[in-house]
Amino acid sequence: MEKHWEELGELDSEIRDRVIEMAWEDRTPFEAIEQQYGLDEKAVIALMRREMKASSFRMWRKRVSGRTTKHLKRRGFDTGRFRSQNQKGS
Repeated sequence: MEKHWEELGELDSEIRDRVIEMAWEDRTPFEAIEQQYGLDEKAVIALMRREMKASSFRMWRKRVSGRTTKHLKRRGFDTGRFRSQNQKGS
């Protein structure tokens, strides 16, 4: 059940804040956000664009673009990664 950017207005503030926090974390892949909250990468980017100042969004976007740890398919490792107690499947 993916949520797309059109549905972002329906997010409760606690969930919205947690998604933003996860998006800022370097080692939390977009797939983890999608698994927990049903927001695909495009929806997370739209949320970040909407909720952040333009300069902060540009800085975040530059940092995560191409970052291998933000995309499971690009990661070179699978086991031994840290998983927060807040993440499902812990």
